[in-house]
Amino acid sequence: MEAAENKNVLMNSVLMGSTATVKPQATSLSAVIKLIRVKQWVKNLFLFIPSFFAGHLFISRELFMVLLGALAFSFVASGVYVINDYRDREVDKLHPKKKLRPLASGEVKLPTAWALMIGLITAGLFLAASVNMIFFYLLAAYLVLNLGYSFGLKHIPILDLFIVSLGFLIRVYSGGVIAGLEVTHWLSLMVLLLALFLILAKRRDDLLINGKNKNGVVIRKSTTKYNLTYINSCITLLSAVIIVAYIMYTVSPEVTERFQSDYLFITTIFVIAGIMRYLQIVFVEKNSGSPTNIFIKDRFILSTIVCWIISFYIIIYAL
Repeated sequence: MEAAENKNVLMNSVLMGSTATVKPQATSLSAVIKLIRVKQWVKNLFLFIPSFFAGHLFISRELFMVLLGALAFSFVASGVYVINDYRDREVDKLHPKKKLRPLASGEVKLPTAWALMIGLITAGLFLAASVNMIFFYLLAAYLVLNLGYSFGLKHIPILDLFIVSLGFLIRVYSGGVIAGLEVTHWLSLMVLLLALFLILAKRRDDLLINGKNKNGVVIRKSTTKYNLTYINSCITLLSAVIIVAYIMYTVSPEVTERFQSDYLFITTIFVIAGIMRYLQIVFVEKNSGSPTNIFIKDRFILSTIVCWIISFYIIIYAL
């Protein structure tokens, strides 16, 4: 009798244990933050560029409105990231790093991802409309452009590079619209060149990963139309053009007259040093996977950015 009771107790324990193991787990906050890529929100600092270059960075009303615009852009961009991860979740499982993304790893379930995507995009567009209607149209254009990218345009070589680059250009023009400032052709050109430079470095990393893939599976289809020789040539070309364009910007009559200073060229040293360090990371250290992570973690590049900002601040605001 006692043995039978013990057996029943054991069976109940096993059943309770098995029930506990199949109980669905709630999605963790860290997984959600990882899915919407909060770290990538740093890209939306590009909205502050027009205000910074115009010397309006400390106009509180203007700064607050641009901050709201950056938040709206962050929401919509995060919604786009969710869509992109949803579309690529099967391919990401074959990638040595992307397989850890929440959707590829199963850490975040699809219904949760869809709810996040709809909520973020809706909130972002609503906030944009409350800030400025022209900004709303720019943000809607960014959304349409990136939806096209996610649903196939990213597989078209060269076009994929320019679509991502245009995203940064839209950010800058959005900041100008919100602040009521004109975005000069010099500023547009440098932002586009810099974005292309960083994206090419990331594509180079994709090529290296594809070369190491033991299963012979192509991680990104557009990389089949690129090779290291082509990518390296483009990176070298763009790095030179960026430096020349920046030098011409700092010594151009319209810029020196606007800022009433002939010393802007001094900031060129930090631009050259930053690009040289990035090239070292790309070609020597072979670690160009995420430009955002590099800018956040690499001390040398962080130092050049800080020194560039300080020097530009002194020339524009203090002298």
